[in-house]
Amino acid sequence: MEKYFKVAEHRFRLSMPDSCPLWQMMGAYEPFITDGSGEMAFSLSFADTLPETEKKAVYTEIPEDEGQSRIELYRTPDGGWWFEMSPTSRGESIGCLMCDEHFTEGRFMTRVRNSRASYVLNNSLMLLFAFRTAVSGTLEMHSSVVMKDGKGYMFLGKSGTGKSTHSRQWLEHIPGTELLNDDNPIIRVSDSGEVRVYGSPWSGKTPCYKAKDVPVGAIVRIRQCPENKITRYSILESYASIYSSCSGFKADATMADGLHATLEKVVTSVPCYVLDCRPDHDAADVCYAAVK
Repeated sequence: MEKYFKVAEHRFRLSMPDSCPLWQMMGAYEPFITDGSGEMAFSLSFADTLPETEKKAVYTEIPEDEGQSRIELYRTPDGGWWFEMSPTSRGESIGCLMCDEHFTEGRFMTRVRNSRASYVLNNSLMLLFAFRTAVSGTLEMHSSVVMKDGKGYMFLGKSGTGKSTHSRQWLEHIPGTELLNDDNPIIRVSDSGEVRVYGSPWSGKTPCYKAKDVPVGAIVRIRQCPENKITRYSILESYASIYSSCSGFKADATMADGLHATLEKVVTSVPCYVLDCRPDHDAADVCYAAVK
């Protein structure tokens, strides 16, 4: 069986056996289902096994928090890529993704046959999406984003700094606010130069999967502080802030060039701020007053 999806105007195809139980774990993708027409950014298919091949390690991400996932990245002799994935920072890999040099064709397999298999599928799709679209004016972000008065306001920060909490303060305290995505929204710059933020099927622990998009009104980095104050970033500070929160293998020259070109357009079009704040309603008021 094949299904087609569209996220941030990028289409991709997923192929799995009709009887594969993973189809029943894809409720988050239903708002993004589309037809098979148009160009596909990439295709992903399920495999019971993947061929043994030599692999050269190029990157390992091991978070300090045991509860965060670990990704290991390898190159294969044919120029392709191999990812090993674990849902915990020091646990064993429960699945892998193999794809070609340009991230257009991928195959994934799982080493578990339970609900954790969906972790492998979701990460395979996220990785292919981020790496493939990095050269197409697109940034997959680690961010929480709300919509208000037809614009999107993105909150960045390290895990645990209060991005979701700040979004919740807006939702509870600023009328007319709607959550678009709570973990992995997508920024895309159009041919005309407009910067828009899109919902995605990937929203972390908060089930918020909306096929909606709005122009980006502002991008705000959240930092914990005993007082609430907001400061506008310079262009250079804006670049550094967004760069640290977008996905992609930045050691790859082609991908890095694509990310740089998009970041340059974003920081010259969208105001960026840093919000030093407490987790309270006043922080939302201070932020909204500055960015609106």
